[in-house]
Amino acid sequence: MTDTAEHFDVLIVGAGLSGIGAGYHLQEKCPGKSYVILEGRDCIGGTWDLFRYPGIRSDSDMYTLGYSFRPWTEPKAIADGPRILNYVRETAIDNGIDKKIRFHHRVKRASWSSADVRWTVEAERTVDEGATETVRFTCNFLFMCSGYYKYEEGYTPEFSGSADFQGQIVHPQKWPEDLDYAGKRVVVIGSGATAVTLVPEMAKAAAHVTMLQRSPTYVVARPAEDALANKLRQNLSAKLAYHLIRWRNVLFGMYFFQLCRRKPERAKQLILGGVKMALGPEYDVAKHFTPRYNPWEQRLCLVPDGDLFKSIRDKRASVVTSEIDTFTKHGIRLKDGSELEADIIVTATGLVLQVLGGLEVSVDGRTIDFARTLNYKGMMYSDIPNLASAFGYTNASWTLKCDLTCEYVCRLINYMERNGYKQCMPHNVDPSVTELPSLDFSSGYVQRSIAKLPKQGSKRPWRLYQNYALDIVSLRYGKIDDGVMQYS
Repeated sequence: MTDTAEHFDVLIVGAGLSGIGAGYHLQEKCPGKSYVILEGRDCIGGTWDLFRYPGIRSDSDMYTLGYSFRPWTEPKAIADGPRILNYVRETAIDNGIDKKIRFHHRVKRASWSSADVRWTVEAERTVDEGATETVRFTCNFLFMCSGYYKYEEGYTPEFSGSADFQGQIVHPQKWPEDLDYAGKRVVVIGSGATAVTLVPEMAKAAAHVTMLQRSPTYVVARPAEDALANKLRQNLSAKLAYHLIRWRNVLFGMYFFQLCRRKPERAKQLILGGVKMALGPEYDVAKHFTPRYNPWEQRLCLVPDGDLFKSIRDKRASVVTSEIDTFTKHGIRLKDGSELEADIIVTATGLVLQVLGGLEVSVDGRTIDFARTLNYKGMMYSDIPNLASAFGYTNASWTLKCDLTCEYVCRLINYMERNGYKQCMPHNVDPSVTELPSLDFSSGYVQRSIAKLPKQGSKRPWRLYQNYALDIVSLRYGKIDDGVMQYS
């Protein structure tokens, strides 16, 4: 371990979409503050570099997934992974943020000392041939931008008989570069965003692709290109066109989410009407595309230009809704006794959620269990000083919330600087605040992890409203000294 610890005003963990955004906001709004970004992997991009499966793309439009400060100018609104990765990397390079990144630094532990009023952060640095050494940093403020799931592995349930299968089993999070599926029979297990992306893309070359789901998901088709956005860009500045379309998309998203919550049957009719139009009157939409839950109780799946529906119409792909009994030598036997033959099985079965990238946190020697903390404004945690994390919306684009979080963190740091404070810590003094789960989602990946996640409170500022307009009022313009945040 290196004994000398480098000190920074702000230490950012993660060089993905959120971390690069955090670097930009700090440079712009807190120009006097020193910062560093620690990244466990060897490159910029986070999710958009990690996932390499065929067809990888955004599942929300780039006018809202893009940064508030950098217009998205490509023709496709639903963009593919390499283009998004390029956008993030160009943002970093154009603003000199890439110079602040230390790659191969996997952050493991952070301990706060009230006596020293600073964090000590330990990271494992990869040196020659995979060997690691522990390096230390200290900082006044710790900003976690490490995403919400485990990068090392995805979630795969135990499938009986999987050892008997003679073909290849692949998880999308660990996609082999040399996987040749041309002319092969492929079964994709899952019905979420990854599955609906993979199926039409693999169907272009495979003999046939079957999407095997235990239960359906709501699937909505949208044009990959936004005609109005592309037209506006021809007549207005890129920045103005971007912000107009961004707000149109934000408001439409909020309207549709509220419709789903207030008039679920109406929303259901609209979504299923679109699927029936795309697949025709003969198709069993009730069985394969009608979930058991209401719209937006889980994330909706977006298919650009209805590509999934087209591959089903063209008989290059099909959907089977059934439960797995066991893997066999040549495929999968279902509970109804039928068998799906396969050369390749893709387990698009989800992510493993983790809090703050699995970081071990202690405050004055006391180990923090995040499941026992309350989430303050969707970004800080009760009784943990000088620490924030970027966590996006579940019902809208990730970056909308992360941009606001970065703005708030900068306001907070500047407020402390002006008033001579060294420490800020949200602390609940209202006995009437009750604890609620932090995510109101019935999705499997949420339910598997909900017990480990921080709680939200029953009222502001502990309540998460998942509402961009409300958050703008609260985070961009709300009082920094609100009686809940304690300064010293």
